[in-house]
Amino acid sequence: MPDLLDPRAVLLHERAPDREAAIRRCGRALVEVGAVTEPYVAAMLERERSISTYVGEGVAIPHGTNASKDAILRDALCFVRFPDGVDWDGEQVTVCVGIAAREGGHVPLLAALAEILMDPDRARTLREATEVAQVMKELTL
Repeated sequence: MPDLLDPRAVLLHERAPDREAAIRRCGRALVEVGAVTEPYVAAMLERERSISTYVGEGVAIPHGTNASKDAILRDALCFVRFPDGVDWDGEQVTVCVGIAAREGGHVPLLAALAEILMDPDRARTLREATEVAQVMKELTL
């Protein structure tokens, strides 16, 4: 997974007034590292409107719709931490792991992320991370 996560896409001190702004920040991080084009951000918001990407433990995994595959330039992740939390339809989210993956590549990525996040110690480390190196280490399988 480290090749999917550019250290520039690890943002540890972000703020967002709501879920939509948090998803936009994830999308921008993916755009900024050259993984996706701008339309992918809108597709991430569209996905969220159809089904919540909240997965528990204070974590959401926003990603685009199947129709947005043309906006993906390469498979990538971003890790965006919101220390103050973001209201996610009644849940408190402090970590968003944005995914961009072509050709069904998001399924193995989601499975790998779920395995990491089901480990309470690793999940806590990610929620409390203050250094990029911590995140890079925890998101290495």
